Amino acid sequence: MNKALPFITFFLMLTVSLSAQVVKILDEQTGKPVSNVAIFNTSKSYSVLTNDVGQASLHRFSENDTLLFQHSSYFTKTVSYKTLAQHKFVLRLNERFINLNEIIVSSNKWEEQRSEIPNYIQVIKSKTISLTAPPTTADLIANGQQVFVQKSQLGGGSPMIRGFAANKILLILDGVRMNNAIYRSGNLQNILQADVNSVKNAEVIFGPGTNIYGSDALGGVVDVHLISPYMNSSVKWAVHGNVYTRFGSAAFEHTLHADVNISNHRWAFLTSASYTKFGDLRMGTHGNNAFKRYNYVERINGMDSIVSNPDPYRQVQSGYSQTNFMQKVKVNFNKTSQLNAGLYYSATSDVPRYDRLFETSNGHLKYARWYYSPQTWLMARLGLNLHNKTTMWNDATFDFAYQNVQEGRNDRKYRNDWLRERTEKVDVVTFSADFNKKLVNDQFLYYGMNLDYNRVNSTGITKNIISGNTEPTATRYPDGGTHTFNSGIYLTYKKNFHRIPLTFLTGARFSYTALSSEFIDTSYYHLPYTSIRLHNQALTGSAGIIYHPESWQIRLNLSSGFRAPNLDDVAKVFDSEPGSVVVPNENLKPEYVYNAGLGFRKGFGETADVEINVFYSYLRNAMVRRDFTLNGQDSIYYDGTLSRVQAVVNAGHAQIYGVSVEGEVQCTKNWGFQANLTYIKGTDEEGLVLSHIPPLYGAGTLFYERNKLRMMLNITFNGMLTYDQLSPSEQSKTQIYTLDALGRPYVPSWTTLNLKGTYSINEHLMLNWGIENITNVNYRPYASGINAPGINFVTGLRLRF
Repeated sequence: MNKALPFITFFLMLTVSLSAQVVKILDEQTGKPVSNVAIFNTSKSYSVLTNDVGQASLHRFSENDTLLFQHSSYFTKTVSYKTLAQHKFVLRLNERFINLNEIIVSSNKWEEQRSEIPNYIQVIKSKTISLTAPPTTADLIANGQQVFVQKSQLGGGSPMIRGFAANKILLILDGVRMNNAIYRSGNLQNILQADVNSVKNAEVIFGPGTNIYGSDALGGVVDVHLISPYMNSSVKWAVHGNVYTRFGSAAFEHTLHADVNISNHRWAFLTSASYTKFGDLRMGTHGNNAFKRYNYVERINGMDSIVSNPDPYRQVQSGYSQTNFMQKVKVNFNKTSQLNAGLYYSATSDVPRYDRLFETSNGHLKYARWYYSPQTWLMARLGLNLHNKTTMWNDATFDFAYQNVQEGRNDRKYRNDWLRERTEKVDVVTFSADFNKKLVNDQFLYYGMNLDYNRVNSTGITKNIISGNTEPTATRYPDGGTHTFNSGIYLTYKKNFHRIPLTFLTGARFSYTALSSEFIDTSYYHLPYTSIRLHNQALTGSAGIIYHPESWQIRLNLSSGFRAPNLDDVAKVFDSEPGSVVVPNENLKPEYVYNAGLGFRKGFGETADVEINVFYSYLRNAMVRRDFTLNGQDSIYYDGTLSRVQAVVNAGHAQIYGVSVEGEVQCTKNWGFQANLTYIKGTDEEGLVLSHIPPLYGAGTLFYERNKLRMMLNITFNGMLTYDQLSPSEQSKTQIYTLDALGRPYVPSWTTLNLKGTYSINEHLMLNWGIENITNVNYRPYASGINAPGINFVTGLRLRF
């Protein structure tokens, strides 16, 4: 008996060890945990799914079992239990390059298969973000190669989708609407509020074809999802996190990010913080030599002086910095109810408006300073998710959020001691409720409502930089304050047919909007009114079918959308470009879009995938900037300059149409190729080109993956736009465009070559590296006010614990 005791003890210890054994599944190249991996034995008598941290218990399996690891986005792997034990129960999976059945969230706010959605939607995955290592969220969207992004300054980035931009694109962050009353019709930089280092993934909806989104989603929706707290399966507390640092040479950019997740089986806390500092951006030195920065203004001995730039390729006075913080809490009350709370904060330093800093007047630089005040954004969010099946819903979400936004514009002319400071403060309260209900015969209902309230305060002063004295000046928006209210209800029906591989969706949305603005002091511009009142309502809808036999997906989608004028459209006063001033228009009406989209997607097994999407949009009452009169005058003095009066008005109609083509090829297990091409054209009823119509653009990317290494070689290109292909508003912006032989603005074509890579040193450490714009091309993207980076060496290091 005594001799048998050690063997019995060993057997009991082995049994306990096996019963408590946990496997961990990681992505082969990134080392990140993979959740929702199905694990089962060959007899399929037992199965289990990995949790949010890629772990699953194997206590139900025998050491003699052969295990299969299956995930829709990864290649299936078969491994014996004993082999898994030899690798310390850590298994790495390779992601499929082609996946026809991606899961989409943004379309109806619930997870759906891509093959059941009539809209064209681009998904930017976490793995792609890790590989491209973008410095801002605007660059993240641009790196997806299917959305054109404009920049007026280094601290900027305004997406253009299907001929629409700025406040005609809806930005969603963690399910909360970000567009507020002062989102401009010109180019924006608010997308930078989303911390790129905390982005989990992003989805872009092309066109207005979903009913859950109301006003503003004319061109589409950019839906950004930040990382969330994740639970572990134990009652014990566990700590996981990341520390990440990145360096980019073109702007001497350096970033430091850290996030920590503390959780057990019921509670999870996530803290995230990032800091990024950009120096002056250096442009390329080859090709187009326009826009060299030969001089700039510097204050010397109390006087503005024009200083020669010893390095004309360095875009002096373009740098800025940004800080982001996020705290999230997740509580599982039980298996069917979950509470999510979040606190978000973003703040920039002063952000120079670079395109204004090289404007000239009377033979010298016009401005000594032109910068955005530190833009701060604070959001508190509370969400409740219910998964208890009732007669009214299968799942329900309730979201409440409060946002506080502060931004300002400051400018001072050369050798003028008075600095103009204009500040806007916006308070936003939003509430939304969304539900889904599964009916009989594979039918589904999605319905919900939303409320949105904005309060805007606008102030303006001029300050003497020597004496410190201040004087009031005209505000950007009505000085008596503005209140806006938006609301809507929607209903969508979906039916999956069984006899034929067909999905049908249809739905409608009713929206109501109101705006109230008060002018206290109208003496600056002698406006003929002291208040603006707007009330608008609209009924919009969509209908789509998706025919998806085996490897085909054929989509037809008909939809309508509308956008009510916001405060920036109807009541703003600002200088749009030298010699022009935009004034309020109390008679502005909503614009409506009617859209048709047709898409074809063909998969060739796991080898190739080709997709073509064609769209046509008819815009009625299009809001465009045109020449205008104020009190019968077509010109007024603004900021000391006689300026042509303009306003945002309703044009009769406009049309936008285009096509995009993309393809993917899995050349071998390790090699893949991806390419896309986009062409868009848009004109108004007079045949004039619309703003925000970019040139032909596209990209081709070669991927290589092997073991812990992932690399991509990318070619990105933009076509040329001649003077006649520019909109009237762009034709007048001679200061930001290259000039042709006749001295007229045009957009030269350009091509860049880029190399990126990651290497997962081990489970805890990953190295990023890259060379952007290898040929050091000097170029400026369409409608941008700053040249793109020249050759840029990027390095990064991520530590996971």
